[in-house]
Amino acid sequence: VQLQASGGGLVQTGDSLRLSCAASGRTFSTTLMGWFRQAPGKEREFVAAAGYRAGSTYYADSVKGRFTISRDNAKNTLILQMNSMRPEDTAVYYCAVKIIRSVVTNPTMNYDYWGQGTQVTVSS
Repeated sequence: VQLQASGGGLVQTGDSLRLSCAASGRTFSTTLMGWFRQAPGKEREFVAAAGYRAGSTYYADSVKGRFTISRDNAKNTLILQMNSMRPEDTAVYYCAVKIIRSVVTNPTMNYDYWGQGTQVTVSS
């Protein structure tokens, strides 16, 4: 699986930004696709994930109500729509794919494939 993230940039507080991740290779029904972020001096953290079925979405508490993740299975594309952005959203954002190996799986960890990051900066 190869992942290519894009859409990062510099925005102001309250603005919106849309990240895209194009995936190639194995991205069908047995995968979760997710976004993570890493701010300077901090550990990488889970942001959001989407299962193959529409409506199977998961969010970190810090972005609930502001960010929306969506997945276009036909195009192998993952989207993160970020609204009402805050300075604390500043980070490098990574898209990732997790192969689902069991019925019960934690969508926030243990991803198998990672794309390169895209920088998002929110100015105050």
